[in-house]
Amino acid sequence: MSIYFDNAATTPISQEAKTAMVAAMENFGNPSSTHAEGRKAKAIVETVRKGIASRLNCSPSEITFTGGGTEADNWALISAVKDCGVKHLYTSVIEHHAVSHVVEYLDQNGMCKVQYIPHDDHGIHDLKWLELELKSKALLGEKAMVSLMHANNEIGNIIDLQNLSELCQSHGAYLHSDTVQTMAHLPLDFSKIRVDFAACSGHKFHGPKGVGFAFVRQGVLSKPLIRGGAQERGARAGTENVIGIAGLGAAFNMCVDDMANDILKVTGVKNYAILKLKSEFPEIKFNGLSGDVEKSLYTVLNFYHHKLHENGMLNFQLDINGVHCSGGSACSSGAVGGSHVLNALNSSGGTRISFSRYTTKSEVDLFVQILQKIKSDI
Repeated sequence: MSIYFDNAATTPISQEAKTAMVAAMENFGNPSSTHAEGRKAKAIVETVRKGIASRLNCSPSEITFTGGGTEADNWALISAVKDCGVKHLYTSVIEHHAVSHVVEYLDQNGMCKVQYIPHDDHGIHDLKWLELELKSKALLGEKAMVSLMHANNEIGNIIDLQNLSELCQSHGAYLHSDTVQTMAHLPLDFSKIRVDFAACSGHKFHGPKGVGFAFVRQGVLSKPLIRGGAQERGARAGTENVIGIAGLGAAFNMCVDDMANDILKVTGVKNYAILKLKSEFPEIKFNGLSGDVEKSLYTVLNFYHHKLHENGMLNFQLDINGVHCSGGSACSSGAVGGSHVLNALNSSGGTRISFSRYTTKSEVDLFVQILQKIKSDI
């Protein structure tokens, strides 16, 4: 039996998304063409855009389709500095590499001054420190931006995005949030949550890979990252991935419209996993806030057990026993040095298991049995 516990890396594509993509294949026209076939393809793109906008409570013009969350993050950060005049960028060392590597590029090239928001060993950011920093920059009349992910992809910590947006707005600072892990998983109302930039990847909520979107608030003076044609109202050049957009839209609608049921079901699975792991492995620890279902994303659980992890082979042993999970972000698999997030928290290590609407409690039971066998063999 195969157990898939790596949904924070990517989710199985839903039947709804597959059906929408197959139907979109029949509309082969270029959405930039003005003839009938082009208009059919354009209609797919715009219908999806309107559906997303209505569920996020924003304008369709604020949604731009991209190749995924990484492109959306790059666009937001680079545009804020080059087009919006941001001189001071505040972020965290536990951000996804889609943000942290761009921030390093901007810093190393002298494009802005980067400062890292302090955090404790649970990954909780010091927002009082941030408030003082933003206040000082506002008094000097210097533009600042904050970039913090809504929920951490490795430890599941959730920030209060509405509170953070109010903090930034009160000091005239821009706010970018990588919402890749929470888009279509948690309620997001962009009429109330005043982020300026947000990012989405379709494959995190049962859509296809290689397609996502950027939210850019109306009035933000953002110029294209990718130049060429006039697609996406001139915001992002390149022929739209109509098939991918169709799949993304179907998956997004499904997950947002059934979100309450998904939260209830998957939270139940996560709670069950926490209880089972604590019961069978009393010395187990949970990294970040992932073991607190009130303060972490219901899809992510990151644990450490000194005996299971002592030889550094647990994830390999799980894999050969049919359990597919992660030691950190899948985007950095094969990298030397381990998880930058766990390193920043002074953690001894960890294994991330992540759930979806398709995860069952029986899979958790089998997972715990496999862990018990691995422990007994050590």
